[in-house]
Amino acid sequence: MFKKILIANRGEIACRIIKTARRMGIATVAVYSDADARAPFVQMADEAVHIGPSPAAQSYLVAEKIIDACKATGAEAVHPGYGFLSERTSFAEALAKEGIAFIGPPVNAIAAMGDKIESKKLAMEAGVNVVPGFVGEIEDTEHAVRISDEIGYPVMMKASAGGGGKGMRLAYSEQDVREGFDAVKREGLNSFGDDRVFIEKFILNPRHIEIQILGDQHGNILYLNERECSIQRRHQKVVEEAPSPFVTPKMRQAMGEQCVALARAVGYYSAGTVELIVSGADPSGESFYFLEMNTRLQVEHPVTECITGIDLVEQMIRVAYGEKLAMTQADIGIDGWAIENRVYAEDPYRGFLPSTGRLTRYRPPSSASPTLPPEGEDFNPPPLGEVARSAGGGLRGINGIRVDDGVEEGGKVSMFYDPMIAKLITWGKTRDEAADKQIAALDRFEIEGLGHNIDFVSAIMQHPRFRSGELTTGFIAEEYPDGFTGAPASVDLIRKLCAIAGVVATSNSERARHIDGQLGDNLAAIRHWQVAIDKQKHDVTVHNGQITVDGQQMELQTDYVPGARMVHARADGEALAVKLARSGSGFRMTTRGASHAVTCLPAHVAPLSAHMIEKIPPDLSKFLICPMPGLITAVHVGVGDKVEAGQPLAIIEAMKMENILRAEKSGTVKSVNAKAGDSLAVDAIILEME
Repeated sequence: MFKKILIANRGEIACRIIKTARRMGIATVAVYSDADARAPFVQMADEAVHIGPSPAAQSYLVAEKIIDACKATGAEAVHPGYGFLSERTSFAEALAKEGIAFIGPPVNAIAAMGDKIESKKLAMEAGVNVVPGFVGEIEDTEHAVRISDEIGYPVMMKASAGGGGKGMRLAYSEQDVREGFDAVKREGLNSFGDDRVFIEKFILNPRHIEIQILGDQHGNILYLNERECSIQRRHQKVVEEAPSPFVTPKMRQAMGEQCVALARAVGYYSAGTVELIVSGADPSGESFYFLEMNTRLQVEHPVTECITGIDLVEQMIRVAYGEKLAMTQADIGIDGWAIENRVYAEDPYRGFLPSTGRLTRYRPPSSASPTLPPEGEDFNPPPLGEVARSAGGGLRGINGIRVDDGVEEGGKVSMFYDPMIAKLITWGKTRDEAADKQIAALDRFEIEGLGHNIDFVSAIMQHPRFRSGELTTGFIAEEYPDGFTGAPASVDLIRKLCAIAGVVATSNSERARHIDGQLGDNLAAIRHWQVAIDKQKHDVTVHNGQITVDGQQMELQTDYVPGARMVHARADGEALAVKLARSGSGFRMTTRGASHAVTCLPAHVAPLSAHMIEKIPPDLSKFLICPMPGLITAVHVGVGDKVEAGQPLAIIEAMKMENILRAEKSGTVKSVNAKAGDSLAVDAIILEME
């Protein structure tokens, strides 16, 4: 077995590989850029080598620097993780010339499957169903328009070397093609060094199903069941699960065998994933088409590990060393259900805009079980002990909760790389159990300092349509057409939050009364409160251990102490974890996929609040405001130009994605404060209208 391997990647996947290598007794080498000098993966590795400035093009994407690091440290093999150089044939070839093993598939397979145009041709030859489209190079925008007209709208434009949701645009009309074609070419060139684009028919009501492939260098190729990855935003996966609630055993076998045939046609070995698009309108499952093959480890590989018990990173290392697979197709089963949610640095309350900055607080959910103690026993909140991180607690984490991350409190989420903070994986005997564990764990996930999507993915886990399994890639657009405002809270949940708010207010009041000299000596205890949650007022009393909300008594136990940021409670038999944060004269309570504005006023003071003057927010509609930290790549207008509502005004690039900023209303440009090449902070004014 290898004695030392180098991980040519960063973040959570670097941490994930290091942990498996450590368990196998293999020493590890990390490489890092300026931005990652203090990152957890650098500290975890046995050795670390600095490879350049923060931009990936000057560090993680420079093959020569990786190879030099291998030579300097004596690393025998390189695991590329995903992204960066993981599917770059020139990198694998360069390693082979230096006698360094590549922990991945053979070069010819990477070349064949990495080019989306060529891979479609190979899939057709191997007898795999392919989506109707134009298989060839497209000359320019006019050519793209002609092709799209012939195929019929809607169509999908894709960068030939793209992946991870980058370099893709959906077009419903000729105008969409004209606006998006050049952007796809630029994203392909900037992210993958290849500006070729192809166009194919967009399947309506599609489900995104992928088959995990695993092969060795001795001709053995297996399929490790499927993953459902239909819940996506801007073609970026958000939720993944295994198995799929849509796929039957017959479908699974048909898909698996076709995918193995494709892998065999290119002499594939190592881990890989064949992505399929399936018509959700066809319950037979026979309408599935080849989309692409990813010749690397997938971000969502943990859900497959959870249901099969197979460590895919370990298998990749063993295969690269030349070992035979120790299992056969008959050994591959399905044990339980696993769901993965990607925790992104983005703000779903502001249109999912990327959010960068420092993690002033980062506490992944405790490894403790979220279930309640038996009735009659004292309520003990989950301890803040060991976190169920990565493979450290086993492939299923601890008590079915696993966190794969590569950040720590005090660290920064940089604009230079992917916005993913962590992956939360839960396993249960059933799909509902896995989803329930997601909700409970997300409630205990604490992130402060930047925007994140925890509320959003929790809302998805609770959504009736998700629970029914009726998923398509249009799920988010269809269920949240006007944006995300938080998961709807039931009347029962609001009652429980009112009771918890009453306890918090009473505890804080009691503490203030007993601090010498702060509020005087003869202040009466406050037991009666007006609690307003999202401006809806409720009457709450807390006295002698008895709590009532709007006249109804409630059984409540909590662990709250003044100053706590998290309350663990049992309210009428239900376990709740509620995050607390000060906000002006009140605070915010966050749980079950929503953040609620809360004020608690003593009942005798509450009537006076009606006399307080509300502050009117300023009118910002005349400004084009930078919605995220990023780089201005184009400004389309100048002073004096007349613009119409919806007209593109500027383009900003953040997290390797281009975002078009449009006019909210018609008007004339009064001033322009930014130009192409400027790096702007969030809320910076780009231009002003008159």
